[in-house]
Amino acid sequence: MPASIRFGLERLIADPALRRPLAGRRIALLAHPASVARDLTHAVDALAALPDLHLTAAFGPQHGLRGDKQDNMVESPDFVDPAHGIPVFSLYGKVRRPSAAMMDTFDVLLVDLQDLGCRIYTFITTLRYVLEEAAKHGKTVWVLDRPNPAGRPVEGTLLRDGWESFVGAGALPMRHGLTMGELARWFVATLRLDVDCAVIPMDGWQPAAAPGYGWPLGARSWINPSPNAPNLSMARCYAGTVMLEGTTLSEGRGTTRPLELFGAPDLDAHALIAAMRRLAPHWLQGCVLRECWFEPTFHKHAGRLCRGVQLHVEDPAHYDHAAFRPWRLQALAFKAIRTLHPGYPLWREFAYEYEFDRLPIDLINGSPLLREWVDDPAAVPADLDAPARADEAAWDETRRPFLLYS
Repeated sequence: MPASIRFGLERLIADPALRRPLAGRRIALLAHPASVARDLTHAVDALAALPDLHLTAAFGPQHGLRGDKQDNMVESPDFVDPAHGIPVFSLYGKVRRPSAAMMDTFDVLLVDLQDLGCRIYTFITTLRYVLEEAAKHGKTVWVLDRPNPAGRPVEGTLLRDGWESFVGAGALPMRHGLTMGELARWFVATLRLDVDCAVIPMDGWQPAAAPGYGWPLGARSWINPSPNAPNLSMARCYAGTVMLEGTTLSEGRGTTRPLELFGAPDLDAHALIAAMRRLAPHWLQGCVLRECWFEPTFHKHAGRLCRGVQLHVEDPAHYDHAAFRPWRLQALAFKAIRTLHPGYPLWREFAYEYEFDRLPIDLINGSPLLREWVDDPAAVPADLDAPARADEAAWDETRRPFLLYS
């Protein structure tokens, strides 16, 4: 990945001609802690410093503009930015869609959100919601594009009709392989939105380039887009490990490696890995699994010693970007647990992202298909692989017209 890569925000800051259509218009920004320029200046401060832009409001998604809210369903309040005196509206508080009053504060909304390349990451849903509200209210949206750190690979079954939720914005696979700008183009076309939407693309993004395969490793600092997204390894694993949120297993919240490991006090990690290798060794390619011990300081199993498994995807000698399939790997771990312990209380029942009547694991997967496969003693890996492969091939064709980068 070349050091000369420029994100959409940086292009907008550097080029007055690019900003010219914004002259005389009220500008709002949707951002989070990772919305920074090359020199790590936050987008709010960088845009407010431009004399030809009139910044009138800001918006924060889940976890807040400052990224201070740790867990799901922990809401952020509205506040006034102390440095710039503009209102900062929460889209994960009293509302998840901007209200009419919020929409009245701007003419053009700049969206500058670092995504992780996974359907369940709620910034995608927030993007959909602001595009829909912009269409209703006659507002303009510019997406300042950023890399998809998980790169171009596609994995998982498509979200089924009727399973839309705040963690399921549309018929995407779990790992969609698009940038936020490309997703915006797909939303506009798929939802048939009559909205003035533009994408400020990156310069120099090469998603197939080693060693980052999506993230400009060595050229850019990693800033957590949410509190439990601390590094590139997590981003690579997330399309699989996020499913742990719907289970009784710890996903590593309350440790220094969240969503790169999983475990529980009663888990036999050695037997689990052995069972995974027996069931589908080809689903474990591209990474190294290591038995580990950890004690979460908060969240599931807080203060209890857990035995678990860590997914290692950082060593170039062991990580194969094209072969690594985190969704299948994590599904296989569930299947192995069910094989070893048929009565294990695996699925967690609780209110998940404002859904109270459907199992979280089904919401996360966009259908009951994966859970039913895990729970069916007669089901084999090929029974999950077949619908997944069909959906992945279909999505690869669907997304093709919306790609902005080779």
